[in-house]
Amino acid sequence: MTVFEWAVKNGIGQAALSELLSVLDPVRPPALPSTMKSEAAVSAALQIEAAKRGGSLWRNNSGACVDQEGRQVRYGLGNTSTKLNEHFKSSDLIGITPMEIGGQIVGVFTAIEVKAPGWHGPRATNPREVAQNNYLQAVRAMGGIGKFAQSVGDIYHEA
Repeated sequence: MTVFEWAVKNGIGQAALSELLSVLDPVRPPALPSTMKSEAAVSAALQIEAAKRGGSLWRNNSGACVDQEGRQVRYGLGNTSTKLNEHFKSSDLIGITPMEIGGQIVGVFTAIEVKAPGWHGPRATNPREVAQNNYLQAVRAMGGIGKFAQSVGDIYHEA
C-alpha cells in the first residue's frame, strides 16, 4: 500500500497529506525565492514543489536536428511534424499530479508552459505563444491540467 492509498483509505485529504510529508521529511531542498528572474529558476521551483506534493514534472525539450546520416530527428512530446508544431507546441514541463477523485488517488496529466516573471501573454500576435496556448487548451479539454506559469504560485496557489 502506498502512502496515497493509505490516505484515501483513512479519509486524509491531499493538502493534509502534503503537509504531513513535509513534516516527516524536513531535509527537502528549500523553496526558491519568489524574486526569481529566469524561466529556468521558475522551472526548477515548479519541479521541486510538484515533488513535495507527491507529483512529478519533467523537462520536455523539443526541437529537431540532423543525425550523422543526414536524417532529420524530431524530439519532444507531440513534435511529429513541422506543420503540427506550428499549431501545437507541447509544454516545457510534463508530468503527473496526484488528485483524490471519488475516494481514490489518480494521476492527472499535467502540462506547464514556463515563462519568465513579467511575461504578458499569450499574445495573439505571437505564433509560438498561440501554439503553446492551443496545446494547453487541448490538455484541459481532455481533463488534464494545462497552464502557463511565471511562478510556483501560478500553479500551487497556497505555496
